[in-house]
Amino acid sequence: MRCAWCANPENLLAKQQTGFIAKLCQSCSRCAKACPNGAILPGDYRIDREKCTGCGTCSDACFYGALVKYGDLMSPEDVFKKVRRDKMFYESSGGGVTVSGGEPMTQADFVTELFKLCKEDGIHTCIETCGYSPSAGYHKVIPYTDLFYFDLKNMDPALHKQYTGCDNALIHENAKIVAGSGVPVLFRQPLIPTVNDNEDNITRTAEFILSLGKTDLQLMPYHRAGQTKYDALQMKYQTADLQVMAPEHINAVKDRYISLGINCTISK
Repeated sequence: MRCAWCANPENLLAKQQTGFIAKLCQSCSRCAKACPNGAILPGDYRIDREKCTGCGTCSDACFYGALVKYGDLMSPEDVFKKVRRDKMFYESSGGGVTVSGGEPMTQADFVTELFKLCKEDGIHTCIETCGYSPSAGYHKVIPYTDLFYFDLKNMDPALHKQYTGCDNALIHENAKIVAGSGVPVLFRQPLIPTVNDNEDNITRTAEFILSLGKTDLQLMPYHRAGQTKYDALQMKYQTADLQVMAPEHINAVKDRYISLGINCTISK
């Protein structure tokens, strides 16, 4: 899926990448000297994406945080070791570990193995998913999952494809699987102005959730927090012209959902 408003562009490619934050660069040239692939361009120290392998050598050499490594190659056991370090905080807060992304269900086998380790150690598990992944993966992870966060972005198939790159048939199929699994699920909706904040989408979303025997929906209002990462990766920010929604507009959408029988909340 390629949502136009995605706040995590570093996860759009399944590989390690390096980002460059120009305002932090002190032009010391340590990165250029350290790079084994000659991927640091002279002058402004920007990254040659064709040569860069995302190895992180340049970011390790940077004293100023101008170069950022996105992603690491890790096994489920490696991730679990990091997760377990905070077990006492999960126990005191009543929380646990949430796998997110990008889309974690593109690595369903990995998530299953990680969650098996978590469950053996008594750690609560949660998956944050867009629902666009083979259904077989959901069947694999369900026995080891305590909670699903499941996105419903737009109910119209054509509009869904226009703004995310895919239609929503598979998403709705997987929503039914998750809702019928017995595992608690919180449906969520990135609330994007002019995209899915209209009466038709609100009504159809409410009807779909209720048809699954569920009533909970959390709105996640559009924000621009990911724009700096687009700049760092030299990627175009597609929703640069969209304005953040006013609180009264967000609350009006929430109130409409409530009037339709949905227990609607707003993510903070």
